[in-house]
Amino acid sequence: MIVCHCTNISDRDIFAAIDWMRSADPQAIVTPGKIYHALGKSADCGGCMPLFLDTMRSNDNLEVPMQLRTLRAGRSQENSNEGRSQGHRVPKQVPAA
Repeated sequence: MIVCHCTNISDRDIFAAIDWMRSADPQAIVTPGKIYHALGKSADCGGCMPLFLDTMRSNDNLEVPMQLRTLRAGRSQENSNEGRSQGHRVPKQVPAA
């Protein structure tokens, strides 16, 4: 099945790229950009991305390596503050009564 019409990428191409990357480096994080690069292509319009991601997720070799699964345990993106102190924002001004 053709997944990306702009660059003529099929589901078999995506699966082959994932399998190749995983066999070359079992610890690799596989991203759509890496798949495009492995196929010697680049994303064009991005309209295929939902189907592209669904196709990637259906491959059993896409799993995140075990030692990387717990990197964010205990921290959520909302609470991380990107290393800044809590008081980095300007406080809201209270309207005069």
